[in-house]
Amino acid sequence: MSDTRQATVPPTRQAGSRKVFIKTYGCQMNVYDSQRMGDALAKGGYVATEAMEEADLVLLNTCHIREKAAEKIYSELGRIRRLKADRALAGKGTQVAVAGCVAQAEGEEIIARAPVVDLVIGPQTYHRLPQALSRVDRGERVVETDHAVEDKFAHLPEASRREIRARGVTAFLTVQEGCDKFCTFCVVPYTRGAEASRPLARIVDEAKQLADAGVREVTLLGQNVNAWHGEDAAGRPIGLGALLFALAEIPGLDRLRYTTSHPRDMDDALIAAHRDLDALMPYLHLPVQAGSDRILKAMNRRHTAADYLRLVERIRAARPDIALSGDFIVGFPGEDDADFEATMQLVEAVGYASAFSFKYSPRPGTPGADMTGHVGEAVKGERLARLQDLLRRQQQGFSESLVGRRLDVLVEKPGRHAGQVVGRSPYLQPVVMPQSAGSVGDVVSVAIAASLANSLIAEGAMPAASPAFQPAGLVA
Repeated sequence: MSDTRQATVPPTRQAGSRKVFIKTYGCQMNVYDSQRMGDALAKGGYVATEAMEEADLVLLNTCHIREKAAEKIYSELGRIRRLKADRALAGKGTQVAVAGCVAQAEGEEIIARAPVVDLVIGPQTYHRLPQALSRVDRGERVVETDHAVEDKFAHLPEASRREIRARGVTAFLTVQEGCDKFCTFCVVPYTRGAEASRPLARIVDEAKQLADAGVREVTLLGQNVNAWHGEDAAGRPIGLGALLFALAEIPGLDRLRYTTSHPRDMDDALIAAHRDLDALMPYLHLPVQAGSDRILKAMNRRHTAADYLRLVERIRAARPDIALSGDFIVGFPGEDDADFEATMQLVEAVGYASAFSFKYSPRPGTPGADMTGHVGEAVKGERLARLQDLLRRQQQGFSESLVGRRLDVLVEKPGRHAGQVVGRSPYLQPVVMPQSAGSVGDVVSVAIAASLANSLIAEGAMPAASPAFQPAGLVA
């Protein structure tokens, strides 16, 4: 979740339009936010470009989860400052905007430290982006980081059918934002605010629009997505499980996923959805962070290792073929060898198909940053290496267990080699298939012939006679 990617903004060409380059850091919700900002800008006449040097507007959508996130942004802004100066020499103006969680946390400081920045805008005010840019056009430097009273989603323009189709057959859909859990290591409650859920009807409408444009798989997003709550048509309170049942009724939506969840919000109705909904993929990202009750308490997770293991048992009883993913932090303040070994024991007990693991890094303004007993970098590094080795072996074992099985795979795009297409398994792995398996948007059943480090190979996908063929190059 800590990767950096350029967001896809639909390249709708219009004569005389200004060009925008959007670079997205961090999680899937930032990718979704970048797309929605792109939609808002497109309605104002902006055209997407993949070349920063062509852009009249450069927008960085930032993430504050990892260590030194802000410093990386300032380094990028240094490069943009030089680009802006070069364009000015050529008589071209360039506006620079910083969005996302770093913008929310450090808006005034960004404006003070980086004169190249014209606009800082937080995650709750993206619908105000066109108006903010109009102020920039009038010569203002703007900081727009107040949490909006109005619902931003109700004010963001809808993407056109053509724009949705250009993004592919899978899509993200934000249903919930913010978090009330206040884990002591996490900045999300401070940058994204309190938990807020989008209304059921608006989510269903957006999902129908996606399906009508050819989307076959939707991933529901939220900082704490299984805290989503709403009301059904009769005004009765419902949770994420009921939302998934409603979305499963939409024609054309073959697959549903959701992320990121919290163990404390995994209720009976949601577990029942995993049992009863064929459209809900058998893959669940369920972060635990640590296996030591003492460290879990210090993290303010409000569950124990035993609570988590019992929950895993209930989920697997409901859906025996489910695969689990998790998040882990090593070296949290006060973590000793016994605490770390408890994490290793929990990982051994669960058996993960994939996971994200990190060394603890203090986030300014969080309680963890002010705790005593910070663990040395060398110790954190050694622990992380041991944990990641175990997780890699578990991931490899899971992938190898799929060899010889038939899996339903959603075809997403052409492969890197002639005669191939690439899709996703129910467990999120890329699957390389022969082109004859199906077309983009099809869900096809294929036999898995081999597993690589990060992908699966379907029967018939290996070129029969190609001395230069490198299996590692198959990863999409």
